[in-house]
Amino acid sequence: GGPSATGPPIPNLHFPMNSPLCTGFDSPLGLSRRGFLNTFGMGLGSIALADMLKAETTPIADRRSPAEGHPAPKAKRVIFLFQAGGPSQIDLFDHKPQLLKDHGKELPDSIRKGQRLTAMSGNQASLPLVGSPFKFAQHGDSGAWISDLLPHTSKIADDLCFVKSMHTEAINHGPGVTFMQTGSQFPGRPSIGAWLDYGLGSMNNDLPSFVVMVTKGKGGQPLVSRLWGSGFLPGKHDGVRFRADKDAVLYLNSPDGIDRANRRKVLDKIQELHQIQLENTSDPALETRIAQYEMAFNMQKSIPDVTDLSDEPESTFELYGEDARKPGTYAANALLARRLAERDVRFIQLYHQGWDQHGNLPKAIRTQCRETDRA
Repeated sequence: GGPSATGPPIPNLHFPMNSPLCTGFDSPLGLSRRGFLNTFGMGLGSIALADMLKAETTPIADRRSPAEGHPAPKAKRVIFLFQAGGPSQIDLFDHKPQLLKDHGKELPDSIRKGQRLTAMSGNQASLPLVGSPFKFAQHGDSGAWISDLLPHTSKIADDLCFVKSMHTEAINHGPGVTFMQTGSQFPGRPSIGAWLDYGLGSMNNDLPSFVVMVTKGKGGQPLVSRLWGSGFLPGKHDGVRFRADKDAVLYLNSPDGIDRANRRKVLDKIQELHQIQLENTSDPALETRIAQYEMAFNMQKSIPDVTDLSDEPESTFELYGEDARKPGTYAANALLARRLAERDVRFIQLYHQGWDQHGNLPKAIRTQCRETDRA
């Protein structure tokens, strides 16, 4: 307990300490400390506890080595391709031959089991089964089933892992998308990229550690900035959105008449004032602001370089397709994501809207796949 910075004393939180580590507290919750940590934050609490306990008993030289029985980590960067709206899995990679056989039959009670219908189907007098109109085939040594909508993806079937057991209790897009980005259905939690930036830091002083791009001109389920936000973490861990405009990052460029040397002088003086204030207040928001000013100054030089595709050979565009030449397309964003990864940006996220096909699915999903499959 003790005084908080802005209000009354913060109460102690008493959790049961009936684990071998601690004793002496009773619990109205009926949870051990380990139990509480295991349920807190989708289990991240117990992972953090285990890591801290291991650190206390592990020599410093060995703390970064992989645990016994686990392979050494190889991933350096992540490109997260998020198809917003929900691609129809039964038309892409989840082959349902029985559904084809039963096409047109009524949904049996043994399947529905009295579950409530969605608002969109609640007034339907008939609930027929519908099989996919697209052809499926097995690909690679794994024999993965992939439809003919994804001819390029099917060529790398053995490099893919299909997880078909994922689900969420949320029935609507908003909570489901929020859950996928943050691990919680409710807004306010940090996104994946923000957590990685917070926990691992940046590998590049001239570019953000977490970059977001959204395909230009797509409609459908809305995307909001909190999906790549930092939640309760410091604001400097927010994802930085790149746009397909002359100014890839908003408010980055200096006003007309301000050259780079003058900009540097202004930032140095502002930082001196911030440091004086920081010594008096220890305000973390000031530290965030200083870091953001410095990053913005560095990005003024690095962003034009990374977004200029003129140095890419023709062979690159043969891989990504002609759409990669058009700023703001999914293909152009995918190519830009690779360029960012090559420059040690740790986490790049691409959003592609328009997958919520309630009407004319056969035509609409073909368009979506053409835009994304090759890139």
